Amino acid sequence: MQKKIPMRQCLGCREMKPKRELIRVVKNSEGVVSLDFSGKAPGRGAYICKSSECLKIAIKSKAIERAFSAPLPPEVSEKLREEMETSVE
Repeated sequence: MQKKIPMRQCLGCREMKPKRELIRVVKNSEGVVSLDFSGKAPGRGAYICKSSECLKIAIKSKAIERAFSAPLPPEVSEKLREEMETSVE
């Protein structure tokens, strides 16, 4: 019997993809938002494709803010962009 593959929806393109193909955006108990490339950091998680374009869409449409029910400061969104560009590309 084949194992079930967990699926998650990207905040940017809104497509369902296997969890392993996505990067987790996490908000920890202190309220700090960051990218979690291991997928194991504690806190509330949301998922995004490994493309900077999906991150731009998610920030512009305020999908990350809705996922965490909290405003996203501009410096945090800029930090997320930098993390995505340096680690993926």
